Amino acid sequence: MSDFFNEGWSIFVAAATVLGLVACIVLLVIASRRQPAAADNTTGHVWDEDLRELNNPLPLWWMGLFVLTVVFAGFYLALYPGLGSVAGSLGWSSTAEHGADVAQARAAMAPVYAGFAGQPPEQLAKDPKAHAIGERLFANNCATCHGSDAKGSKGFPNLADKDWLWGGSFESISETITLGRQGNMPPMAAAVGSSEDVRNLAHYVLSLSGSPHNSLYAQLGKPKFSACAACHGVGGRGNAALGAPNLADKVWLHGWGEGAVVAMINGGKHNQMPAHGERLSPEQIRVLAAYVWGLSQ
Repeated sequence: MSDFFNEGWSIFVAAATVLGLVACIVLLVIASRRQPAAADNTTGHVWDEDLRELNNPLPLWWMGLFVLTVVFAGFYLALYPGLGSVAGSLGWSSTAEHGADVAQARAAMAPVYAGFAGQPPEQLAKDPKAHAIGERLFANNCATCHGSDAKGSKGFPNLADKDWLWGGSFESISETITLGRQGNMPPMAAAVGSSEDVRNLAHYVLSLSGSPHNSLYAQLGKPKFSACAACHGVGGRGNAALGAPNLADKVWLHGWGEGAVVAMINGGKHNQMPAHGERLSPEQIRVLAAYVWGLSQ
């Protein structure tokens, strides 16, 4: 029920569940008391001249099974969660069961991770067993965004090169995995000026990495880069403390070319790397960080 916005949703779910069970009983009672609509025990409907629909009562075994199903549902809802936020008398929850399973798995793997405790990151990255575990952790937790080969895609950084938004040291990678990251590029069009100024600035940004650009536009846009230098630096080489990318290389996370850069200046961008500190144990994060660090070495 933690996904619900307020207690009203819990009440709604509980009421809908109870009313559904009551409606089943009412429907059963009505059906059991139904009288034949005609003297010959038919509904009175005739098709194809002699095809009649009988109005026989429901079989007793079926009615009994129906009643038992409703009774079972009532006992189940009393024992287990199902009525909104009511926990049930047994106190069972899928969250607690999952937590127990995770704890059991971590206890089973503790001796394995203990063997990696004294290894420095450089050695850990080359350890075959640690590498295999790190690869599996990456596939289960990181590959969805960064790809199975860790080379990323548009909007998702490549982890197999040496271009790092927040720093590529083992410590920085561990911090990123544990705490996550929030990358924010604010819309800068108002600070830059007119649409022509934005276009010129885009060509200056492209010129920093030697990407195809209009040199005249780039010269006109150079003074406008002062609005960007606070984060990206005077030479556009980025700032790992802020997660500001290096604009002087040819790595383009959100696409390159005049259109892509203009769109970034006008609209800005917000990227989020989710935190995994509660999902993974410190030992798992250490092995995973060593694996990711090794990909770029």
